[in-house]
Amino acid sequence: MAPTKTTKVSSTSKSSIQKNTASGVGAPSQLAQSSRKSKKAWRKNIDIQPVEQGLESLRSEERVIGSTLQKQTDDQLFVVDTKGDDKVRKSLPRYSKAELTSTKILSQRSAIPAVFSRPTKDTITSRSKVSRADKERLLRIAKRPRKGPFNAIMDHTEFGAGSALIDVSAAVKHSGSYDPWIAEEVEEVADGLEYTQKPKIKRPELSHPRDIIEVPAVLEPHQGSSYNPPAAAHDELIVEACRLERRRQDEADRLAEVRRKVADARALATNVTEGLPLGMTLDEIPTDDGEPVAQHDAVVPKKPSTRKTKQQRAKALRLREEKRALAEKAARKKMLATITMVKSLRSTAEKVGQQQNQARLARQLALKMKLRKGLAGQRLGKYKVPENEIEVQIGEDLSENLRTLKPEGNLFRDRFRSMQQRALIEPRVPILPTKRAKLKEFEKHAWKRFE
Repeated sequence: MAPTKTTKVSSTSKSSIQKNTASGVGAPSQLAQSSRKSKKAWRKNIDIQPVEQGLESLRSEERVIGSTLQKQTDDQLFVVDTKGDDKVRKSLPRYSKAELTSTKILSQRSAIPAVFSRPTKDTITSRSKVSRADKERLLRIAKRPRKGPFNAIMDHTEFGAGSALIDVSAAVKHSGSYDPWIAEEVEEVADGLEYTQKPKIKRPELSHPRDIIEVPAVLEPHQGSSYNPPAAAHDELIVEACRLERRRQDEADRLAEVRRKVADARALATNVTEGLPLGMTLDEIPTDDGEPVAQHDAVVPKKPSTRKTKQQRAKALRLREEKRALAEKAARKKMLATITMVKSLRSTAEKVGQQQNQARLARQLALKMKLRKGLAGQRLGKYKVPENEIEVQIGEDLSENLRTLKPEGNLFRDRFRSMQQRALIEPRVPILPTKRAKLKEFEKHAWKRFE
């Protein structure tokens, strides 16, 4: 027979392994355990009585009040009684020894509504009806036959009828309806037994340039741009156009000069001789035969480094200490001299602060006055807001009547430029594609043989 293994358990170990029959709230509990080395018994032997007691207290509050105390406002929890109520004593429950415990329990009515087994009119939710557009979209996805006008069956293979991606998404349908600055109702988020409150977002109060701009949407044209203008107005407009064109030409010349200097600097940077300053070249020394002699780099002997003695290092340290002491003495003397000038320095600082404040207000006023005329000529971000073009004809091109009048300008371009100057849209420039598809020519097999 195989030997059997016997174990002995002492009385102390039996008492420690003994399990509790129930917890404080009535649920069974298995807390006492001799060892927790096996992972199978970890979860069921964890003490969760504090959590159960906290949840049970929240449930009791919901039964009595209808919600937890954390969700109640101060007006619902507290009240200032200035008059008093004589009916309070009558409304309080009377103590009676003869009243049964079951009667007391039944007399306590819960604030939470009861759950009915039969559905009522309030609990029955109306069936969600599918709209006509959603029904057609589902039919297109399933490729089912759907009827169109005059009960004709529409073909799902035609363009726009069989693809579900052509329909706009829900994000596009609800775009523009969400405003993050609207004061929403504050919700309380339960995190375990603690309640946190969402922070409120404060809308920043910032002024927009369009509130200051006083430029009309359609500007009144100059008198000299008429088909039959007065001579003085026509000459004035031509001078203005000439001045604008000359300024553009000066800017183009300045930009070309900057580009030329950058190109010259890059050329000089490529031709740098080692050991010479930037831009300097070394001439070759010709010989008697006329051939240049190659110069060899001269070896400069290094100066031997001499180590200071102990007396020299002590002398240098003493000199540094003397210089530091003299500097501290001069600084202390300067500080003591400025004590008597505190009042004058304070008045000077106040004057300087007032001048700086006045200069700042003057800059802000100048900026507002400039913004009233629009954003023409100013740089916003990457691009510059375009200025208005002066449309004028020379005397030879002027027409004598409306029949021979040639149209000038573009209304769409004028409206687009006006919206940019009034800060309604951001400045943009047309971007043309740089790479174009190249046409590849090839001969078919039948045309390769010329026989």
